Amino acid sequence: MYYFLGINGLSTKIVVKDEWVDYFIKNQEIVKGWLEYNMILYIQKRNPSVPGIADKLYPPQERKLEDIKKYWKLILTIEPVKEIYGKNTLTAKDISIDHFVPWSYVAHDEMWNLNPTTKSINSAKSNNLPDWDIYFKRLAKLEYKAYQMMWKYDLVRKEFEKCAKKHINDDKIKYRIYESKIGFEQFERELESVILPVYKSALNCGFGTWEYKKMDD
Repeated sequence: MYYFLGINGLSTKIVVKDEWVDYFIKNQEIVKGWLEYNMILYIQKRNPSVPGIADKLYPPQERKLEDIKKYWKLILTIEPVKEIYGKNTLTAKDISIDHFVPWSYVAHDEMWNLNPTTKSINSAKSNNLPDWDIYFKRLAKLEYKAYQMMWKYDLVRKEFEKCAKKHINDDKIKYRIYESKIGFEQFERELESVILPVYKSALNCGFGTWEYKKMDD
C-alpha cells in the first residue's frame, strides 16, 4: 500500500502506490468514517468515566429543547413553579432550560439532567456545576413535583411522553425514575444514583462549582 522514502523524523516521506491513491479518493467517506470510529474507541477507552465522547468530538449544531420547554410551560399553567437557583417564580416569557451537569460535559439532553430556570440565571451559571449540597435537593423536589403532575393530569402525561421519546434514551432509567406511585425519598435516591456519578466525573475533570448570587448582593 505504501513505503517510506527514507526515515527522517517528522520530515519522513511516505509514498502511497497509485492504485491505493485512487481507492482512497473514491472511498474517502468510508475511510474517514473508519478513522473517526476508531479514534472515538481509542479516546473512550482511555477516558472511561467521560460520557458522550462522540458528541464532544462532533457536537450537534443546535440543541433542540423546545419540547422540554413546552412541557414546563404547560405545568406553569396548572401550578406556579419556582426555579431551583434563585427561587424565582417562572413565567412563560422568561423560561430557559438548564443542564444541571453542563452540556459541555455530558453532551446530551437527557430529561433527568434538565430543569427550568430564567434566561439570566442560565446564562450566569454557564458551564459550571451547581453546588451539590445546595441545589440537588431542590432539583429533586422540583422534578418530583413535575412527576406527580405527570401522573395526575393527562395533558401533562401526554407532553411528558413526547419528551421522553427524545430525551430519555435508557428505558431502565425511565422505569426507575418515572415509574408510577413512588414516594419522594425513592424518587430522590433514584435521581441521585443517575446524576451523582456524572456530576463527580465532571468535577474530577475540572468543572468548577457555582452558587447563585443576586446582582444586588
